Amino acid sequence: MFTLTSAAARQVRQAALASGAQAMALRIAASIEADGSVHYGMGFDDPLDEDMKLDLDGIAVVIAEDYQPALEHIVLDYVELEPGQFNFIFMDARTCDAAPAPSGGCGGGSCGSGGCGGSNQGPKH
Repeated sequence: MFTLTSAAARQVRQAALASGAQAMALRIAASIEADGSVHYGMGFDDPLDEDMKLDLDGIAVVIAEDYQPALEHIVLDYVELEPGQFNFIFMDARTCDAAPAPSGGCGGGSCGSGGCGGSNQGPKH
């Protein structure tokens, strides 16, 4: 099941407050490319009846059925990748212990301030 860390939950709450989206859910999406790379996305949205609905650390999270298999073992974290540079990262919980990130979290794709384009990446919020 998709999960998020307490650091990610805190940052999502701050982003929702800053954008006036407190009443909306955090929608998570993932697409697997032909080369096997995964592209992640997230944003605030209204839940649909057919969405998987999760309550994670007080954050309403929704995932469309098509994306559920790609997000099965994914953890969303919010980490300091370099001094003063914080980003959301998507990590595979099955390989997390094998690849520590500079922040002490585990490896995964990160998001830059202009959005992301590359494997294991999604937009920053």
